[in-house]
Amino acid sequence: MRTITLEELLEAGCHFGHQVTRQNPKAQWYVFEARDGIHIIDLEKTKESLEEAAAYLKGLAKQNGTLLLLGTKRQAAGVVETEVQRAKAAGADGLFFVTKRWIGGTLTNLAEVSKNFKKLKDLTSKLQDAQERSKYTKREISQWEKERQKLESFYSGIVEMKQNPDALLVIDTHLEHLAVREAKRTGVKIVGIVDTNADPTLIDYPIPANDDAVGSVQLIVSYLIDAWIEGKKSSESGKTKKEENEADEKKSTKSKENISLPADKKKGEKKTATKKALAFKTIKTSSIVIT
Repeated sequence: MRTITLEELLEAGCHFGHQVTRQNPKAQWYVFEARDGIHIIDLEKTKESLEEAAAYLKGLAKQNGTLLLLGTKRQAAGVVETEVQRAKAAGADGLFFVTKRWIGGTLTNLAEVSKNFKKLKDLTSKLQDAQERSKYTKREISQWEKERQKLESFYSGIVEMKQNPDALLVIDTHLEHLAVREAKRTGVKIVGIVDTNADPTLIDYPIPANDDAVGSVQLIVSYLIDAWIEGKKSSESGKTKKEENEADEKKSTKSKENISLPADKKKGEKKTATKKALAFKTIKTSSIVIT
């Protein structure tokens, strides 16, 4: 995992916080200073927190965990979708995302919310089947299509999510306070970008940074996704190595069996030769007595 530099964070605008009047008192530990009524975030703490969060996600990916990315604000939605697609193209699975709106109960009442997942799949299947479409009027099909588009905008990124994820990556924890509360209630670990107006004590892995600038969000999310991809690759290489070791053990066992068989055969031949020699000796002795 590469080391991120302070220059990168500075160029991306990660150091800009909110106005002094909007500060959360609990965010004081990562505020460097105030300039012209705007808080400046301490990038040393940003770097340290980002690397800690990346290490956690890398370990989670290595253990075949799952991660849900949440970024519904305009600056984050495109970044989240792009990075998830990049990870999937690299073969890193276990990622889900929400970019439209957080639906209450997604974590605390997944069984009920998942009914909409099934509804979306059923509508998609019906609309793709020409024979099924021919049974209904154009108006009905049009209504189905509108409903499908609505459901897809909300659930397309989590439609395959069978259970709560292991971790939640939140962009702007102050805005997504409902998702944060649900994650805390269900025991889902939270990795979040916290600005100076957010409460970092609610987040398991807070990353103090500007959550309004596209450059800042892009840099942080891409760095975390790189860690996820690296963790997945480590997991796959570990599996391959384990399989190779098992194959080597099987070969070793077979070779030992092959080596032991000639020895047993020789031992048997030796016993047979001994018996023949004794029999010959007995016959010879008998013949001498008879004579």
